[in-house]
Amino acid sequence: PGSSIKPFVYSAALEKGFSPATLVDDAPLSLPGGANGQPWEPQNDDGYDGPISLRRALARSKNIVAVRLLRATTPQYARDYLQRFGFDEARQPANLTMTLGSGSVTPLQMAAAYAVFANGGYKVEPHLIQKITDIRGNILHETTPPPVRQDEQRRIDSRNAFIMDSMLREVTHSGTGALAGQRIGRPDVAGKTGTTSDAFDGWFAGYAADVVAVAWMGFDQPKSLGGREFGATLAL
Repeated sequence: PGSSIKPFVYSAALEKGFSPATLVDDAPLSLPGGANGQPWEPQNDDGYDGPISLRRALARSKNIVAVRLLRATTPQYARDYLQRFGFDEARQPANLTMTLGSGSVTPLQMAAAYAVFANGGYKVEPHLIQKITDIRGNILHETTPPPVRQDEQRRIDSRNAFIMDSMLREVTHSGTGALAGQRIGRPDVAGKTGTTSDAFDGWFAGYAADVVAVAWMGFDQPKSLGGREFGATLAL
């Protein structure tokens, strides 16, 4: 999922006492445990800004801040937390690369997960087909609307969902997904871009009004989409 997984790590951090105003140092980071005994040195796509608020860091998809955030909350806590949104724990690495989206998800799982933010913290079962009609307009099948929110459907606290919704709107109006806000021209658009290493996968996950939608771009046999492609280009 690339950076489209970051909002769920941020949501976990809110549960640990962080806030959108919390400052985290966006500076080069070198950690042991890289390939061939070399240190692991994650990087940003747009350089370093020093101390930056979590709100701006998510909007600009700062990798270093996401890694520092996961170190503070611990990978195991975040990995357990991601299950609340329907992600398969077995497909998420138990290390810091998880916050950069090195795990594995499907677009349908991602839609269900973002629906939690869109619905004030409640889980909604996603569906692919809303209605089927015949040539005369007779309804052959129509998906039943989701039930009224029940306590057993709650996945995260309503305050957490409110804050994450606010931060995801920031992404689509002043961050990496700003093109979405500009093109659609409405204040309730929220979402997040995602790009994997070498642009093998491009993602945009977002919502507005009563629709949650996810776009994934990639090849059946994984290969790069091209050096100029990101989640903010093709997928968005």
